[in-house]
Amino acid sequence: MSQQTEWLEEVQASEVTEKVYSLILHNDDHNTFDFVIQTLIEVCDHEPLQAEQCTYLVHFKGKCDVMTDTFNNLKPFRSQLLGRGLTATID
Repeated sequence: MSQQTEWLEEVQASEVTEKVYSLILHNDDHNTFDFVIQTLIEVCDHEPLQAEQCTYLVHFKGKCDVMTDTFNNLKPFRSQLLGRGLTATID
């Protein structure tokens, strides 16, 4: 096997095994439903119905997975949510 073939296999394997994380929005006692819904639409590009459903899940279940992607891709979304006063983690 040539070195180029080995390198290509390593690159392909690393692309496949990159871990997927979840951006989790947590419940709080100070943001309104309307604000959370609008924030999910603006920051996470949710459709209005999706944002509303996530907001209700956060309210009743305590948290909701609002996006999935690689850790580095989720970091700016988490920062935006935090900047708007929401509580979010990447798990």
